[in-house]
Amino acid sequence: MSEPKPYSADRSLYGKLRRRLARLSHTRPIGMPRISRPMLTMSFDDAPASSARNGAVILKSHGVTGTWFISAGLLGQDSHMGPMTTGDDIRALYAAGFEIGCHTYGHLDCGRAMREDIDAAIEENQIVLRNLGIPVPRTFAYPYGDVSPQAKAVVDKRYLASRALHHGLILPGTDLNQAPAVGIEGDEGERVAMAWLEKAARTPQSWLVLYTHDVRKAPSPYGCTPEVLNRIVAKGVELGFDFVSFAGGAERALMAAPASEAA
Repeated sequence: MSEPKPYSADRSLYGKLRRRLARLSHTRPIGMPRISRPMLTMSFDDAPASSARNGAVILKSHGVTGTWFISAGLLGQDSHMGPMTTGDDIRALYAAGFEIGCHTYGHLDCGRAMREDIDAAIEENQIVLRNLGIPVPRTFAYPYGDVSPQAKAVVDKRYLASRALHHGLILPGTDLNQAPAVGIEGDEGERVAMAWLEKAARTPQSWLVLYTHDVRKAPSPYGCTPEVLNRIVAKGVELGFDFVSFAGGAERALMAAPASEAA
């Protein structure tokens, strides 16, 4: 049996306008007064088993951390990105010190879903993770990067920070309820990620979030090879980035200025 065609988020004019409108609602702008060295977050979405195994090994080899955004309803399934993570994979990631974030239970398109459905999908995901021994996630990533005002209303009350997929650096004034990120995916993934690394390295008060999906020799269009991931992480280390989990970066970005500076 052939695999079903991967779902695609709404790319219509209406969808684009909805995402633009969402940027104006339920915002959580940050000041980043304590950030003087660029931060870097490596993140993995859904997540395929190859990211939990190959990806984690690469991050560990460089002594850096990362975040896995898990859709628990996909556990153990086969997909166009290869086999998905198992409960044991997620436990191993958490035991190794990596952050486990929320990606809804069934990879719900939060741009099109009703508020109560988004809430239910998040709650169901958290129940499964809790049963695996994972604490309630502190951060969220919108499946497909699709955002709406009703989705932001939900995550604003639940999470420290939520990540979308539009390109950009997190800078003072950025909305942490719809934070930008850059994908390491497809034929141009490495080149694009390296360019953003160089840009962020020249911006001390910045935070770059990179994401991918599968990490294997023959990746899907949404993933990358282990060699590509290794070169990107190595470049981040070489450029002197402060590697942080998504929650760790949010905590630092949201910290108030020292009393002597705030006075």
